[in-house]
Amino acid sequence: MMHTRRAAVLFWFGVGTFLAAARLCHRDFLWPDEDYHLAAAIQILHGKALYRDVWYDKPPLSAMVYALLGAPTGWSLRFVDALFALGCCGLAYRFAAQLWSRREGFIAAGLLAFFLVFDTPSAVIPLEPDTLLLAPNFAAVYLAWGRRPFWSGLVCGVGFLLNTKAVFVLAACAVFGMAGWPLLLLGFLLPNIAVLGWLQWTGGLPDYVAQVWRWGLLYAADSAGRVAVGRGIQLMLNWAWLHAALLIPAAACFWWREPSAVRWRLGLWTAISLVAVGVGWRFYPHYFMQILPPLAIAGSRGISQMFVRARPALLVAMLVALVPALRFQPFRTAQEADMGRDSKNAARLIKGLQRPGDTIFIWGSRPDIVALTRLPIASPLWDSQPLTGVPADRHIATSRPLHEEWSRENRQELARSRPTIMVDGLSGFNLALGLQNYPDLAAWFQRYCPAASTGRTVIYRLCERR
Repeated sequence: MMHTRRAAVLFWFGVGTFLAAARLCHRDFLWPDEDYHLAAAIQILHGKALYRDVWYDKPPLSAMVYALLGAPTGWSLRFVDALFALGCCGLAYRFAAQLWSRREGFIAAGLLAFFLVFDTPSAVIPLEPDTLLLAPNFAAVYLAWGRRPFWSGLVCGVGFLLNTKAVFVLAACAVFGMAGWPLLLLGFLLPNIAVLGWLQWTGGLPDYVAQVWRWGLLYAADSAGRVAVGRGIQLMLNWAWLHAALLIPAAACFWWREPSAVRWRLGLWTAISLVAVGVGWRFYPHYFMQILPPLAIAGSRGISQMFVRARPALLVAMLVALVPALRFQPFRTAQEADMGRDSKNAARLIKGLQRPGDTIFIWGSRPDIVALTRLPIASPLWDSQPLTGVPADRHIATSRPLHEEWSRENRQELARSRPTIMVDGLSGFNLALGLQNYPDLAAWFQRYCPAASTGRTVIYRLCERR
């Protein structure tokens, strides 16, 4: 018993060290998406209310999580990332061990840890909504499998406040406990009703509907971010090749004679998760986080059975695992690296110009500058997405707005604000969306005097009265 306990302690210590070391490779860089939630969290810490005082087009819980943590950056942020990943590994262990044995539990935890390091860094390093949904995904399905529908629904409801794709987790939970669907639905509704009541109390409910749902539906309906069918299939196959060491044993789990109830439930969970990945036909790397939980659970059983029945097959799977391991590095695209360096330089210049009581506005979607300077914003409109109508994931490549009339109304609202520091972080990357192309902001822009520049980003201060 003592030997077994010591081995378990060493296993979890090793997994935690492995996750922390990998994430500390990224300690000096803020990934796109996490910086957005960090910036919103900083505004909460300044006493602002989401949606009413801060434009935030995501469900509220991601920003709230970062706010509860104090909106950290640097090594402390990566340490939090590692703790979250370790917690997800713990959930994977509990689920697989409950289904089969401790051996499958340890394999499931190890598989998840492996792919939470040797995967696309932009998908697994930042705690953005798709990654944060990993924990509710594991926990909710585990509770549904254990015939606790109310608690399963409650976890799904919390997950929905992180990411609306939690509805697919809810569907998977319904499959595992159809008889308990009224309690499942009740549990799902309670946290969401509570949050809607809170938003109504703070006066942010109409803005929540506009920013999360109206903007979100416009984004989802727009074809600009979608890929061609052939390209989508290619991206899925690329992901499958990179994750062959997970897919091979997961397929083996279904091939060997597991009880039919286990096989079909795992199969449906996997199929529902795959549908969630493909919704919108965009296939960003972090979308694939939805499918990791069912594959990690199935894969743990497959590897366990390979070890007993077909050791050569296990060797093949282990060799295939070298593919993602050999390609690992704390890399980012050239554009991400360029903008990241530029944002750091801009933040350094802003700190040199900063005065007590300063507020900030950024033309462009550069939330990392807000996260690095930690300045409060002057109005709910703190970046250019709602002003140009062009979402952040495409505003470097295109200038086509989702809704021109709504964008014009938002620019009128911006013109009534007076941030003391204005940063033009977009014109140097996409001239078509430059401030000079918006005549309705000309009088507002004339209030600002150039104060510093990185070469790609220009920093302005509100001109002194003469």
